[in-house]
Amino acid sequence: MPQADHARLLRLATRASLGVAVTLIICKAVAWWMSGSVSLLAGLTDSLLDGAASLLNLLAVHYALRPADDDHRYGHGKAQALSGMAQALFIAVSGVLIAMQAVERIQNPEPLASALPGILVIVLSLVLTVALLRLQKRVIDTTGSSAIKADSLHYRSDLLLNASILLALVLSAMGWHQADAWFGLGIAGYIIWSAVQIARETFSVLMDEELPSDVSAHMLELACQVPGVLGAHDLRTRISGQVWFVQLHLELPGSLTLSVAHERCDQAAAAIHAQYPLAEVLVHADPQEVVRPSADHSTR
Repeated sequence: MPQADHARLLRLATRASLGVAVTLIICKAVAWWMSGSVSLLAGLTDSLLDGAASLLNLLAVHYALRPADDDHRYGHGKAQALSGMAQALFIAVSGVLIAMQAVERIQNPEPLASALPGILVIVLSLVLTVALLRLQKRVIDTTGSSAIKADSLHYRSDLLLNASILLALVLSAMGWHQADAWFGLGIAGYIIWSAVQIARETFSVLMDEELPSDVSAHMLELACQVPGVLGAHDLRTRISGQVWFVQLHLELPGSLTLSVAHERCDQAAAAIHAQYPLAEVLVHADPQEVVRPSADHSTR
């Protein structure tokens, strides 16, 4: 898919995420004010941080889509990973705040003023979250964006959170007054766990972790299938935004002219790019006669 379509999908996903977050913030604030539910407060706090994270995501994706320039030759894609790390921090803080409120309510239980507004709002939250996740899945499958992955991860956790809130409100309405606080405490633990998962994934991008080994092996195979190529080695990969940066060395007969060697390198790069459209491939030609037999990752 062309980069322009990638950019359009990324912008659509970030704007939809922000729109859903703002809608839920307003609805949950009204419902919490009417009910006093601690689990609904947990949902409101989560939605407030969702809104902040979605706004940050919108700005990060806008920056990440800027083309490479003289100061950023590899583009601005890592802004998405930085956004994911910030989201992890936001989510972890929300989990701690919710846990504190839940513990206080367990120690000093209070009946809910009215559970019905909260129940209606949570049903609305579930519907909007499912719709957003469907859109985000399409965008992730197409672009591989780390920022949208992080956003999608905490919205997936929101499904469990909102379902738990719904159950807590129903039980509280039936007379189980402490259920609301205990569910809020459990939700807080899950939120913190989700933050750790997001942080681990974005940290690997920031630290230039390699692509999966099976992908790297396939790239080497594709390069070696080019006619005239004797082998390939020293494959290096990393991710920046939705772009995969790939570098490798081709083993070619030393008798080839520079023009023919250059053509073989272009063919190898094109073969990899055809299978992995997100890959930006840089190929270096090595005379086969001088390549060390023990070269790392050699396939021939």
